[in-house]
Amino acid sequence: MSHSLLRSIQEKNGATYDSEDWMERLSQIGCVVEGSDEESIEIEVFPDRPDLLSHETMARAARAFLDGDSQKPTIETKDSGIALEVDSSLESVRPVIMGAIVRGVNNGDTDEEKDQFIQSLMDHQEKLHLSLGRKRRFSSIGVHDLSTLSPPFRVVTVPGTHSFIPLAMDKKMSIDEILSEHPKGVEYAPLMENMDAYPVILDSNDDILSFPPIINGEHTTVSESTTDFFIDVTGWDERAVEACLLLVCLALSERGGTIEQVKVTGYDGLVRMTPNMQSKEHRVSDRLIERILGLTLGSEEIASSIQRMGGNLVASRAVTDGVNKAERWADLEVGEREHVIAMPRWRSDIMHPVDIVEDIAIGYGYENMPNILSSVHLDAIPLPSAHLHRRIRESLRSLNLQETQSLTLSNERVQFDNTRWASLATATELANPITIDHTIMRQRILPSLLQLLAANRHHELPQRVYEIGTVVLDSHNATRAAWACAEVGGGFSAAKGFAQALLRDIGANLDDIVWESTELQEGPWLSGRGAKVFVSGEEIGQIGEIDPAVASEFGLRVPIQAGEFDIDAIGRLIPDPVL
Repeated sequence: MSHSLLRSIQEKNGATYDSEDWMERLSQIGCVVEGSDEESIEIEVFPDRPDLLSHETMARAARAFLDGDSQKPTIETKDSGIALEVDSSLESVRPVIMGAIVRGVNNGDTDEEKDQFIQSLMDHQEKLHLSLGRKRRFSSIGVHDLSTLSPPFRVVTVPGTHSFIPLAMDKKMSIDEILSEHPKGVEYAPLMENMDAYPVILDSNDDILSFPPIINGEHTTVSESTTDFFIDVTGWDERAVEACLLLVCLALSERGGTIEQVKVTGYDGLVRMTPNMQSKEHRVSDRLIERILGLTLGSEEIASSIQRMGGNLVASRAVTDGVNKAERWADLEVGEREHVIAMPRWRSDIMHPVDIVEDIAIGYGYENMPNILSSVHLDAIPLPSAHLHRRIRESLRSLNLQETQSLTLSNERVQFDNTRWASLATATELANPITIDHTIMRQRILPSLLQLLAANRHHELPQRVYEIGTVVLDSHNATRAAWACAEVGGGFSAAKGFAQALLRDIGANLDDIVWESTELQEGPWLSGRGAKVFVSGEEIGQIGEIDPAVASEFGLRVPIQAGEFDIDAIGRLIPDPVL
């Protein structure tokens, strides 16, 4: 986030901007400050606070929390006189549709500020698309220059041959062409699979504003001169659609915009005014607060704490309307004390009284809470597998191996191609990998250790490492252990010695162990220097000397002896001498 943009937003709202104070305390309202320089602050927002995903909404939350700025959880709106009518055909295409008008937005005084505003607006949209919108499946947002439109608006379905000029293009394209050729169309085409008709938003001139959830029309593009906006949000999840609409309106409101409601007639004929910027009331009892936080707070302390979180304490009173049996944690008994708290409707993360208690705790300050030991005493009982894992670690450490821990994410090249190992089961693929190095969940640990040795090849030898960790087979977790030693003088005999020591330490009878030579290029082993290890006819692991051809695939040029064992199979086949 830009220092200059945050500063300008704060100053427009009459607040001071102290970047050091922000970096020190933003974490308390749901952020982690990753770093800062003279131009920007790098901030990670927790998934449960989508209301902090823009400069404007974060500035609003920070003013309340850091400066004690009293904010109403309600924003006043008025009727725009503009209607949005949804055709009945949208029921099976994209049924949830809402709209809003925001006028008089201060988009900056200089060309640089105007450019920053437009970029910030686009970034905010995409963050909401990824989070609340689940990559536009649950909800998608369209922001338009109102001055280019002719209300009222209609949402209808059209065939794939229907054409218009999409954003960032200078010629008409049919919807079919957009889905197959336009970059945004190609990216989000899976959302339109198996559809014969497609949703579009039209104005009174039958010009297409938007083809949700894919792309807007070119003529509605927001520019440096845009101060009045029409926002549409469509999707399948009403909660996500409303939250996105409220947050975009809130961000523009923070820049001086006036929010106006649109009269939306749904596909079912029901009429509603959107957006609804009124607060939502939540009830929480003293008993629940004390049970979770371990302290008793008075009304003034609760009011002050919740104000810092952008809410308002409406009343503290005795319960008169009985028990709410639907919510076990929020049961309210007649006669006990409760607090009615109004929170902004755009705080879509608040779904339960426990969430209100969390906000009270944050506003009160975790550092101000008493240090209280738990009154519940439980004796920890280790799982049977924990004994086995502990003895394996002790055995491998006794062999002068250093324990490591690597990612369970890997890729097919490292797991299978480079090591010459076949897949143990169906690979568990990542639906949305962010790098080609992390596309599947690993099935073996030894490839990770070879990568580790490669990353440390500039250090002195010997290097001896091991790991006991999780692998994923057919989408189910399993446990394996592996070691790898990069050292001169090691070899197959050293690997077999390590394996025998490990099996002896966990209680195996070495006379029952069967060693069988691996086939040529069956795994990463040098020909004639690799072996499979069997117990009761079932393979429990492999050991040997790494083939230099395999080592070179990892960038290694040193002798390596290694082994890998299936810990789950060992636990099943070798009787535990301790239990």
